[in-house]
Amino acid sequence: MKILLPIDGSPAALAAVQHALRLRAQGLACEMVLVNVQEPASLYEVVVAHDAQVLSDVRRAAGADLLAPAEALLDAAGVEWESEVAGGQPAALLLELLENYGCEAVVMGARGVGQPDAMGLGRVAQSLAAHCAVPLTLVRVGPGEDPGEA
Repeated sequence: MKILLPIDGSPAALAAVQHALRLRAQGLACEMVLVNVQEPASLYEVVVAHDAQVLSDVRRAAGADLLAPAEALLDAAGVEWESEVAGGQPAALLLELLENYGCEAVVMGARGVGQPDAMGLGRVAQSLAAHCAVPLTLVRVGPGEDPGEA
């Protein structure tokens, strides 16, 4: 089984990685695919940068930086993984990446770096809950919990 792990730099995203690692430790044979989706450049960024390649390089570096803690958790557990930094609208792109990688499940934080909506879910989690065709596990982080230390 391949599990898609969306990583946005939030504590909930790292908690989701740890949850997937616990599933694996309990006997689930799985592969991990880490993805970070960088939102499209704003008009201000386009005007200031004047160079699409510069914007692309900055976004790729930012995504790689956000993926690094999750990659370190998987490395420490001896788990092989694939990763990708992509650019676009997060919810739609995650559904596309899910299909592209042939993932059979998604494990992600219930809310990311943005503000939660009703029910304490982030907008990307809500969208995936509504449109995802594979099992979706939403992981919450309690107040004061640090998933990086678990």
